[in-house]
Amino acid sequence: MDKTDKPTRVSPRGAATRSSLLKAAAQVFHTVGFAKAGVSEVVSVAGASVGSLYHHFTGKADLYVALYEEFQQRQQDRTHEAVREARAGGESDPTRLMNIAAHAYLLGCIEERDTARLFFSGDGPPGFDHQLRSRLTQWTDRNVALFRKADEPVDEALLIVVSGSMLLAVAEVVERDDIDAHRLADDITGLLSALEPRNRRHVGPETP
Repeated sequence: MDKTDKPTRVSPRGAATRSSLLKAAAQVFHTVGFAKAGVSEVVSVAGASVGSLYHHFTGKADLYVALYEEFQQRQQDRTHEAVREARAGGESDPTRLMNIAAHAYLLGCIEERDTARLFFSGDGPPGFDHQLRSRLTQWTDRNVALFRKADEPVDEALLIVVSGSMLLAVAEVVERDDIDAHRLADDITGLLSALEPRNRRHVGPETP
């Protein structure tokens, strides 16, 4: 195998340093926000050097995106587990499965309220809002796929409505206390569960 094909190996010490830098960045971003945060504050909290930070990351924007990727992975795990449990329990209706996935996503945002608020507050690196919308649209597309047969096209209008609704829903639930947040999450996903692609709304036989 060519040397360039070998995966990059990170030493335990390097992995520990990277982890401490991410934890420090999360603490600093939560305290002062992304825009006001400085690399010097992050390395001070982490007990690391500026050189070690730039060894693992290109700067504070890279730290922010890395934290977001970790959050998204946890969210993906939550939604996959919720759908898996529903399927194991006998649920097969695509509308309800999508509702379950959306509900799990919102509950994850409530559980990690401070972290979710960091990404959905608008205080991020230049261009991050576009990345956030794009990733949420991709997540929505995977869930809307539950509605589709293999040869059916994407219902773009449904994608826009669901992904836009989820973006606004997260921004709202993370600002509520637990009771109101859970109630709002239930109400929003209940409304979303009523949506379905237009090509599934036939009430009579299909015309040729």
